[in-house]
Amino acid sequence: MSDPRVEYSKQLETCLQVVAAKNRLHIQVGNFKLAVVAGGLVLAWFCLHKEALPSYGLAVPGLLYLALAFSHEKILRARSRAESAAAFFRRGIARIEDRWAGMGSTGDRFRNPEHVYAEDLDLFGRGCLFELLSTARLPMGENQLAEWLCAPSSKASILERQGLIAELREKLDLHRDLAVTGDELRARLNPESLAGWAEGKRAMPGAASRVAATVLALAAVAAILLYLGTFTYWPILTILLVEVFFRRALRRRAEAVVEGISCNAEGLLLFADVLQRLEQETFVSSRLREFSAELKRDGRPASQIIRKLARIVYWIDAHHSLIGHVLEVPLLYTLQVAFAAESWRQHYGLRMRASVEIVGEIEALISLATYSYEHPTDPFPEFTHSAGEAYFHGEELGHPLIAAAKCVQNSVRLDQDTRVLLVSGSNMSGKSTLLRVVGINTALAMAGAPIRGKSLQLTPLAIGTRIHSTDSLQEGRSTFYTEILHIRRVFDLANGNTGNVNLAQEARHLLFLFDELLEGTNSKDRRIGAEGLIRALLQRRAIGMVTTHDLALTEITAALGNTIRNVHLEDQVVDGQMRFDYKLRDGVVTKSNALALMRLIGLET
Repeated sequence: MSDPRVEYSKQLETCLQVVAAKNRLHIQVGNFKLAVVAGGLVLAWFCLHKEALPSYGLAVPGLLYLALAFSHEKILRARSRAESAAAFFRRGIARIEDRWAGMGSTGDRFRNPEHVYAEDLDLFGRGCLFELLSTARLPMGENQLAEWLCAPSSKASILERQGLIAELREKLDLHRDLAVTGDELRARLNPESLAGWAEGKRAMPGAASRVAATVLALAAVAAILLYLGTFTYWPILTILLVEVFFRRALRRRAEAVVEGISCNAEGLLLFADVLQRLEQETFVSSRLREFSAELKRDGRPASQIIRKLARIVYWIDAHHSLIGHVLEVPLLYTLQVAFAAESWRQHYGLRMRASVEIVGEIEALISLATYSYEHPTDPFPEFTHSAGEAYFHGEELGHPLIAAAKCVQNSVRLDQDTRVLLVSGSNMSGKSTLLRVVGINTALAMAGAPIRGKSLQLTPLAIGTRIHSTDSLQEGRSTFYTEILHIRRVFDLANGNTGNVNLAQEARHLLFLFDELLEGTNSKDRRIGAEGLIRALLQRRAIGMVTTHDLALTEITAALGNTIRNVHLEDQVVDGQMRFDYKLRDGVVTKSNALALMRLIGLET
């Protein structure tokens, strides 16, 4: 496998050379255009004032200018694509060097405070997992990636996805081309609305009405020609009167068709370019070959079908222009384009959603494949069977959102013998981060992505967390009430009530992660409540981790038996400074640092 940093640097240098070359051509062609304009003015002076040259000689500089303008436009487009490609590789290098935060799509539109783990595990937002993973440029690609992160997939889907990612990982040209084309398309396509329009019910009448509209338009043209030749006006008046009534009968239906297309022609052409790029790619895996076959079904590539719709939309876009208004009645302009759009919808409408979904899934796969390529030491997790019991064994797990130079890795094992780890520790020792390490790697594993660590073996798991809670003045909720409401949602997962989370059937075992469990109540109630909650989750065959700085809570291990084990994180004082190594150790923490922290910031104790 090639070094991603070196390969990206080479690709970036190539792109920058293309940008520089196209910029030189841009300047040269611009100067030629100015020279042609100046020469044309001189030639016009000779032709019109001196009459030294025939006037048709002015066509020469005009044609030359048009040729230069066409060439200039191609040069500018090539430069723009090279700049976009350079930006793509710069972002890749930034991700490899752990300085990517704020450079990508944050996925904020997917944030849901009610989700059972997304907020706690920092899936969406600036500097969060979605921004690190997503290279998708189209809404459907982002939608698919977010769906994979927010709900565990089936084991079969995950294993298949791992193979697809492995195949796509080295296809850098495909990564670049889709990113460059999709970058232009991002703001020009509403895929759900477009697919909904394409699958909509027929609005225009059948073939007889379309033939009638065509005949009337041809008759109007013939009547106009007759009037120009003979000044006989009654035929044109008669036909126009018939057209007015015909148009009035179908106007509303025609407008519903043409106004339902929520994309301009340029956006459709860019989407066709994306489809064509996928149609040209050779794939090995059966699923990707199925995608390719679907895009080229019946000998009509999806890219050609979308381009045909784009030509219709060009005419639709023009119906508000002056020419469109002039031709509205004699040629029944709006009706003609509506009939054309309706015909396209009847023939190809059902293929639109398939094309959108294929592009979305491939974009999401390429996002994960890009992450895998850029982090070659991150392995795929292995899924195992454990006699019907939940299982999680991660060796040297780290957090993908923490820079590699600062990331401390820990091993965590949860199985039939040790089903719960009770993590005690002092303030700032890394308890919450440890929970997030376990949770985010499980989310990656259940999405089909590589994990950050040496290895991870697990059974399919649903994830339920409660790592941070805040009160709400608007809803009249205290922090404690907010916490127990969220824990209730975790229990729903353990009971098989998934609510709005689309869990795979195999992910029936729950991995729960609770930070400072029941911290909003007194120590006595906290101990009794925590013991009852953990006991209830164990009865539902769940596994998980609970953190606390309340050492009284560590005593529940005696009541719950050997399936719960105490571990801890601690701090050290070196040369009067507090140091944290963030390493997980067996047993209960033996000291706290609250008073020392208060002294460090100047508070008297």
